[in-house]
Amino acid sequence: MYTNEELEDKLIDLAFAEDIGDGDHTTLCCIPKTAIGKSQLIIKETGVLAGVDVALRVFHRFDPELKVEVLINDGAEVHPGDVVFVVTGKVRSLLQTERLMLNIMQRMSGIATMTRHYMKMLEGTGTRVLDTRKTTPGMRILEKQAVKTGGGTNHRIGLFDMILLKDNHIDFAGGIAQALDRCHAYLKEKGKSLKIEIEVRSLDELQQVLDHGGVDRIMLDNFSVEDTRKAVLLVDHRYEVESSGGITADTLRAYAEQGVDFISVGALTHSVKGLDMSFKAAE
Repeated sequence: MYTNEELEDKLIDLAFAEDIGDGDHTTLCCIPKTAIGKSQLIIKETGVLAGVDVALRVFHRFDPELKVEVLINDGAEVHPGDVVFVVTGKVRSLLQTERLMLNIMQRMSGIATMTRHYMKMLEGTGTRVLDTRKTTPGMRILEKQAVKTGGGTNHRIGLFDMILLKDNHIDFAGGIAQALDRCHAYLKEKGKSLKIEIEVRSLDELQQVLDHGGVDRIMLDNFSVEDTRKAVLLVDHRYEVESSGGITADTLRAYAEQGVDFISVGALTHSVKGLDMSFKAAE
């Protein structure tokens, strides 16, 4: 299994390969090899900054001689005109790393900004915002890092670090009891200790889970606010409760006020708008 750092390096290498190919001929044709310059990252829109550490990896992986002076760190609220960092080195390197760095930082900052917005809406409720696996292929580690930067909580990273029995698993297994029994038998056989979450689609399915037991968290899928209140009362703090499915900024707090522990929001990573910023030559 790859470490997060190894996954980041693979992403950066692939991104450079698809962008530069056999050479950045625009830069190579007009910029001398020995030319030295300076560029700065300028914020153009208010939001939450994320991705500075990843930007440093981009610069140093492409050209270890690039020098970066960081002025603002991840998690800070930024405003138009703020300068995040200044990079000094070969002009060719500055130009060839610009787009990848911006793509990553704009997306991560957009995710952090949206997450911070959702978290502010939940202040005082005790409910936490979760991300999902609805991420950009290859960028999951970075996008989930951005959610944490914005104050959110990561759900499982992938299919390997948690059991999540969803509707299709349950239907293919023949029912809730069968799915849970097979789950526990599998974990015992493999000698694994993983948290178990199960999705329920109705109060009837919730009661089946409560009768069976053997879970850590119950996901209420597409429940109304009223049924969520009933479900939380039925669970009565025996297990963690997560609301999921179709929850928007307009309905977020209403669900939180029913007493759920988590609300998962796929939009944090699948429908985010990047934060506007630019990388410009500096004197």
